[in-house]
Amino acid sequence: MNKKITLLLLLLTTKVFAEWPHEHISQAVFATSIKDRMPIEIVTEVNDSLGKIYFFTNIRNLTGDKITHRWIYEDKVKAEVSFDIKGKRWRVWSSKNIWHTWVGQWKVEVVNQNNEILLTKTFEFGKKK
Repeated sequence: MNKKITLLLLLLTTKVFAEWPHEHISQAVFATSIKDRMPIEIVTEVNDSLGKIYFFTNIRNLTGDKITHRWIYEDKVKAEVSFDIKGKRWRVWSSKNIWHTWVGQWKVEVVNQNNEILLTKTFEFGKKK
């Protein structure tokens, strides 16, 4: 009986982790705002009327590490925001004010203290239609 329970837990755990974008990141999204430490209105593309966008990550099991959000546009780093991870589950977010002329693809790299990229997410910033 214990073997069946162990196997079932292993399968369930594997499925949960398989849906995460990274083994230590359970959620990584762009949003129009943050409320009560949660992303509001998750987006993958926005028009130039937005002005400011947030990148939210839910970090798991990296207590004591440092994580950086690296904002990149046209292969140039536009901002880097670092966070000290102080718990098993640590929710962090950064934001970027985006000029209306900076249209095109943006990306945010989630980088650890060894400068290793854990995850990259992109969004499209375009002219208002």
